[in-house]
Amino acid sequence: MRFDEFRARHGEVEPELDALTERIIGACIEVHKELGAGLTELLYQEALCHEFDLRGIRYEKQAKVPVVYKGKPIGETRIDLLVEDSIILELKACEGLNAIHRAQLICYLQLKKLKLGLLVNFNVLVLKDGLKRVVRSS
Repeated sequence: MRFDEFRARHGEVEPELDALTERIIGACIEVHKELGAGLTELLYQEALCHEFDLRGIRYEKQAKVPVVYKGKPIGETRIDLLVEDSIILELKACEGLNAIHRAQLICYLQLKKLKLGLLVNFNVLVLKDGLKRVVRSS
């Protein structure tokens, strides 16, 4: 599937976010091509961070996100990767993505007040089968 087809099926965002998404997906494909399926999330995360470094893509690993309930801070959670302060990556190495993975990413997008996130499941034969683009409604 070409990226423009992927984008059209998963919601519109600003052109600069689309361009960054394309770069991120390219890095994910490279990691999957080199390592294949069957490793842990942590190993894929480390490999992806190295690939981002090689490509000059800024990221924050295990980014802390404060959680506030009715105006009261109640703790924090962590997201796998925050890329260029604008796209959340939730990495998986599981049998398949399901609705709870999407809900988790939407929750993180709401907490960070961001619009775009990617679910990436590396435990697939072909990475395009493990990619889900999530656009948060405003």
